Amino acid sequence: MNATMSLEKKTHFPVLLKEILSIISPQYGGIFIDCTFGQGGYSKKILEYPNTNVIALDRDNDSENISRSVKKKFKERFTFVNKKFSQIDTIDLKKKNIKSIIFDLGYSYTQIKNPKKKLSFNDTGELNMRLGLNSFSAKEVINKLEQKDLEKIFKYFGDEKSSKQIAYKIIKNREIKIIDTQQLVKIIQSSKKKNYKIHSATKVFQALRIFVNKEISELIYGLINATKILEPGGSIVVVTFHSLEDRIVKFFFKSLSEKKSISRYVPKNIDSDNLFKLINKKPIFPSSNEIKENPPSRSAKLRYVIKEKNIPNFEKEILKKFEYLLEIENLSKKL
Repeated sequence: MNATMSLEKKTHFPVLLKEILSIISPQYGGIFIDCTFGQGGYSKKILEYPNTNVIALDRDNDSENISRSVKKKFKERFTFVNKKFSQIDTIDLKKKNIKSIIFDLGYSYTQIKNPKKKLSFNDTGELNMRLGLNSFSAKEVINKLEQKDLEKIFKYFGDEKSSKQIAYKIIKNREIKIIDTQQLVKIIQSSKKKNYKIHSATKVFQALRIFVNKEISELIYGLINATKILEPGGSIVVVTFHSLEDRIVKFFFKSLSEKKSISRYVPKNIDSDNLFKLINKKPIFPSSNEIKENPPSRSAKLRYVIKEKNIPNFEKEILKKFEYLLEIENLSKKL
């Protein structure tokens, strides 16, 4: 997950805002769930339309502070809940008909720059990377997990080709002293050939953020539970920032929008169930103007679906497909 605003400015840029508004049509009113409130960019814009209501979620306590000004302005039309979006099905909706559920999977400028969270390889001091509502930090991951476990995390969550070398050096170095942020950066740099396209620590730090915040299960169960509470006709909109999360969203939407026969002996066009209607097979990308204004948006991809009907047990195929990633995430039980 990357930043959703320019790191050169302290200005908030909700990514692909125009495109999302065109999909969810807030001008016609309705109830919307903003699963990643952050700085409130999407919520504030939706609430500018008079007949809208927004329920916002965020695991980050800092976002709750920002939400107070929105609540003060919009009072009865805005609600904030300090929960992970995987818990969306535990919100009391009082039989409300949700028009759209929105996920922006990027980090905000304030999160990246927050010295307490230490999400960046530019930070110093003790490793952390907790976004909120966590049970462990990156410090525990790096200094306690076995070499083979670290290899898996770096390889599958960060697509790090030098995962074995990095994990080996971590184990050797932590025998001497506890590894902190900058020491980890030095270990990574000494384990890899120079790559001038991106910082050598980028992929490992991505993998650690994903692992510490359990972003795989968060995304999978967030999508599953959002689908369950959404009534037919409602939409799910997701903005992703790296290939792993995009792959999950793409499979989730595509597999549940394809015509599938209830029996392998029945033609696909007969007695088939479609949970979703997939409008665009390919993702929507930011415009050149948006990328120019906010460079981190260049990696954003937007995908969305319309729910067509309620189908029980739809999640089995999804969980089976990404079982290997969930198993890696479960290595945290060793901590």
